[in-house]
Amino acid sequence: MLFPTLNFALFFIAVAVILALIGGLWEVRKLFLVVASYVFYAFWNWHFCILLLSSTAVSYSVGRWLPEADRPRLRKWMVGCGIGIQLLVLAFFKYYDFFATSFNRMTRDVGWGEPVPLIEILLPVAISFFTFHGISYIVDVYRGKVTRCRRFTDMMLYMSFFPQLVAGPIVRSSKFLPQLERPSPTPPPIATALLMIAGGLFKKVILASYLGTQLVDPVFADPASFSTLDLLFALYGFAVQIFCDFSGYTDIAIGLAALLGFEFPQNFNQPYRSPSLRDFWRRWHMTLSFWLRDYLYIPLGGSRHGRLRTSANLMITMLLGGLWHGAAMKFVMWGALHGGGLLLERPFSDADFSHFV
Repeated sequence: MLFPTLNFALFFIAVAVILALIGGLWEVRKLFLVVASYVFYAFWNWHFCILLLSSTAVSYSVGRWLPEADRPRLRKWMVGCGIGIQLLVLAFFKYYDFFATSFNRMTRDVGWGEPVPLIEILLPVAISFFTFHGISYIVDVYRGKVTRCRRFTDMMLYMSFFPQLVAGPIVRSSKFLPQLERPSPTPPPIATALLMIAGGLFKKVILASYLGTQLVDPVFADPASFSTLDLLFALYGFAVQIFCDFSGYTDIAIGLAALLGFEFPQNFNQPYRSPSLRDFWRRWHMTLSFWLRDYLYIPLGGSRHGRLRTSANLMITMLLGGLWHGAAMKFVMWGALHGGGLLLERPFSDADFSHFV
């Protein structure tokens, strides 16, 4: 069930009406939003609800037990197990066939056959997003940036809240869980939220769709049949298309959350006005960029261990960031190009790599 569809419009209207009928019963409202979010997810495939619930249970359990652990080694072991389980599930569903195919191609080139079987796993929708939510919660509890979630239903809502479940933005537990403690004292900014939704729909449904069907797709499907100028227009048209498509979707998500009384972080900030690649990553899909910085780049060592280690940490972060976008070699190369570009910018930058996004 996608946002710009009649099914979702009817679904959201029903959710809004029922919330109005519930009134000020805050715990009942939250429980209903959990049910609504799982119904929304079940539209894709109800079997994946079990996976979402299991991921939620892992993060919630680690967060509950972590403050009671009094030995540093035990705390680290618990965090490692929690994150490891989340990453193993993500790796199996999203990357098994990619790595199996890549390994078999390599072994076939040296005459070893194809030793790893392909399973053709059905990829669960939004698995990357709710996995990142679960990992950030575990790490934030460990770092003391958020208190442990005392209600399992609150954790379920954080992991499954339908406006951000499918395409972000990635909302930190330290920003979302406090909003579940009590309803916002201020009324929802209805006018602003509706403008966000309308703008997002215009970018996604009108601009992105038109550019894709009328310019980008025909040229990219058969580039040899078009002139150099056509190719140039299609290239820039694709840049505008992916921005309108992605930012439009997150604008809708931010607006929907606001109508329901929740505040989401900004996710795009005019990225194509960036004077540098480093500044671009501060503006493009900001919640992902900051997540990669805080939960991958800095734990790897950031810029604290010399230039060579800093460069390696940056390249690893961008390679994994590329792989996060899709299980294909083209996304790995995309990450490598961005990592290499950031490294080339370093001699001309007066900032350290801890602020690369």
